[in-house]
Amino acid sequence: MSLGFDFGTANCCVAHLVEGKVTPIPLVDENIYLPSTLCAPNPESVSEYLFRCLDIAPSNETNEAVLRRAIKINREEGLEVRSEDVKFGHQALELYLEDPKDVYFVKSPKSFLGAMGLRDMQLSFFEDLVCAMMSNIKQRAELTAQKAFEQTVIGRPVNFLGRGGEASNIQAVDILTRAAKRAGFKQIEFQYEPVAAGLDFEASLKEDKKVLVVDIGGGTTDCSMIQMGPTWHNQEERKDSLLAHTGQMVGGNDLDIFIAFKCLMTEFGLGSKLKSGLDLPLIQFWNAIAINDVQAQRDFYAHDNLSVLRQFHKEARDPDKLARLVKLHQETLGHGVIHQAELAKIAMSEHESYTTAIDLVSEVFNVPTTRAGIEAAIENPMNKIRSLVEEAVTQSGITPDVIYMTGGSARSKALTAAVSSVLPHTPIVSGNYFGSVTAGLTHWANLIYR
Repeated sequence: MSLGFDFGTANCCVAHLVEGKVTPIPLVDENIYLPSTLCAPNPESVSEYLFRCLDIAPSNETNEAVLRRAIKINREEGLEVRSEDVKFGHQALELYLEDPKDVYFVKSPKSFLGAMGLRDMQLSFFEDLVCAMMSNIKQRAELTAQKAFEQTVIGRPVNFLGRGGEASNIQAVDILTRAAKRAGFKQIEFQYEPVAAGLDFEASLKEDKKVLVVDIGGGTTDCSMIQMGPTWHNQEERKDSLLAHTGQMVGGNDLDIFIAFKCLMTEFGLGSKLKSGLDLPLIQFWNAIAINDVQAQRDFYAHDNLSVLRQFHKEARDPDKLARLVKLHQETLGHGVIHQAELAKIAMSEHESYTTAIDLVSEVFNVPTTRAGIEAAIENPMNKIRSLVEEAVTQSGITPDVIYMTGGSARSKALTAAVSSVLPHTPIVSGNYFGSVTAGLTHWANLIYR
């Protein structure tokens, strides 16, 4: 049996065909979406969890070395890895928020897969992370559907990373492929996420149209100019209908990061000065909440950086705010700040103002935010999205008949307005913001595996 698998940056969702109809499979109770998060006692426990609890063997010598190192560290720490120690989805976030300092928490590992310059051991560890999440989802789906899934089509962005080009894409797809095989899939194919979303929309068309699909997800924004309609529906060979693809690593996570940086980090000292009159370095505030940048997070949470932050605290004109930045480092609270930024972003789709509550364990304080402030904060990623739309139009050499917007972040009125500003006379329609990619992947899986 085949499975459409949206391994998303923000959420994961799977579906299969039941009597010709796409049917999402509940992953937690009745919820078909599982947040792309994992929490474990430490990083090493993930690799040992795969081997000891799921009986998933390493895929190569580097994976074996990662496993041996993990077992050694866990034994030295007296940690016996159990299956219940590794949490996924909302359970993972809840465990992190309860005790952020003493657990390992990762959100959106898909964002890291295209990062260049990483060592083989790091890439193998990312493979273990993805394998753990895929295996968890596959097991949940099979338990609910009461059938085994050995074939899958996995969604992928046009570009996993802005830097690195095709080398980044190859690296990311290789990691996903190895992880999916280890999770138990026998046949694995990939489809561009905007193309998958377009396939879902195509089923509703009564005549052929030129459609610009704009998929704004958690980690990337992808645009595909596609000829679609009755002529192309259920055609396995679609090369001639795909007119242009553009994509970049800019999505919902980036919006959250910019909101946190511009609207929340002032309460941690951003914009304040040292007693000498010099500005505090912006990079410290950015790295603290850049959760989709491996190197930035490593630099901020490095042990040596704690002494740097403490020195800034001593020399700051506003030491109370810098004390919060020190606390953020000590308690590993960056994801908590981003979570509050995400809640503010969601609230702004319906309200003009929102009050975030930042919990630093030793202190809880409120930060008021406004829709105008948040829209100003995300101007940079909005400009990148406008550029992707412009590039897709330029590549294809045509003006679309309609724009189809999808992806969780596409609900933002500000982002819809940004896309409309590029093509002001082209109508914009939207479907299932979260489910269109999954539905398209499921249709494609049924088509190619029939």
